[in-house]
Amino acid sequence: MEIWLLYQIEFTIHPVGLWLSEAIGDNRRVSKVQQDEQLTQSQLPTELLEGILSQLSLRDNIRASAVCREWLAVSVSVRMTNKPPWLMFFPKFGDLYEFYDPSQRKTYWLELPELDGSRICYAKDGWLLLYNPRTLSVFFCCPYTRELINLPSLELMYQIVAFSAAPTSPSCILFTVKHVSPTVVAVSTCRPGETEWTTVNYQNRLPFVSSIWNKLVYCQGLFYCLSLTGWLGVYDPEKSTWAVHSVPPPKCPENFFVKNWWKGKFMAEHNGDIFVIYTCSAINPVIYKLDQTNKVWVEMQTLGGMALFANFLSSHARTDLLGTMRNNVYFSKVRFYGKRCVSYSLDNGRYYPRKQRYDWGEQDPFESVWMEPPANLTTFL
Repeated sequence: MEIWLLYQIEFTIHPVGLWLSEAIGDNRRVSKVQQDEQLTQSQLPTELLEGILSQLSLRDNIRASAVCREWLAVSVSVRMTNKPPWLMFFPKFGDLYEFYDPSQRKTYWLELPELDGSRICYAKDGWLLLYNPRTLSVFFCCPYTRELINLPSLELMYQIVAFSAAPTSPSCILFTVKHVSPTVVAVSTCRPGETEWTTVNYQNRLPFVSSIWNKLVYCQGLFYCLSLTGWLGVYDPEKSTWAVHSVPPPKCPENFFVKNWWKGKFMAEHNGDIFVIYTCSAINPVIYKLDQTNKVWVEMQTLGGMALFANFLSSHARTDLLGTMRNNVYFSKVRFYGKRCVSYSLDNGRYYPRKQRYDWGEQDPFESVWMEPPANLTTFL
């Protein structure tokens, strides 16, 4: 039996490590005997092959698995794929919380009476940051382990809060900003274990107004805050500096309603990049990436295999997802009795399910949040 030899793989040693460089063959027909001889001559120890293939991205891992049967077996054994975040819904009444897995389209439930009367502020690394308006209490909760970590009280009126890492990490710091006047903001920070929040006023060169519709992300040591009107404020917790960057907000398209342009947006970070999703019920979403060198927002036509999970309070980005989840934006709304999460495909330029355009700026911002999936399902009802 004859087969086509499609790939020739060469190994290159680099000061940083090993990688695979792929070269397309000349499509020569090779007999089964010749192929086996070539594979035997170039065969690597299994341990070395596992070490090399385990360093590949999902896309390159799948390509490498086409070389031969041995590489297929090893590629599959070391193939690492990301899991998408789960969508957690906060009930209007009662203590039963709903968790939705978008990859399996399954729903799970947990009773969490300790969250009664509180609202969600942010989610990251498997932890929730919550606020009780009646008692002004701020606290962390891991819903899967039921662990709680209390923080100093703080009155949160119209500002949002974010944190840099899990509260069990020594690098964890909380951040919130509110405007005192159009050109003055008050930045408040706190670390787990501290007894009070530290608040410092900063002067702005450009106007910056705080709102629950502002967006916050932590990226490479900095907090980025996108204001209601699209100006970008940046806080450095190490240097205790705040500045509103002169990055012009993306121009509102002619067929966008200005109100939607201000409110119906989401922000996420991934590997040092900042992404903003602007939405309007009239047209398809528009996605921008921050060009930090030229200080401009660049419109994106594709996510390059990445998936975005949009939420008013805490959006996420994922790569190396299996199936058809790549190059999609997933919104925090589930339709058809939990059978389908509303999403937008950049490949096909349309929403799924059909006719699911929403005025996202009019949705309840405290209804749900994307968060890390659990390690196992033993804690669920």
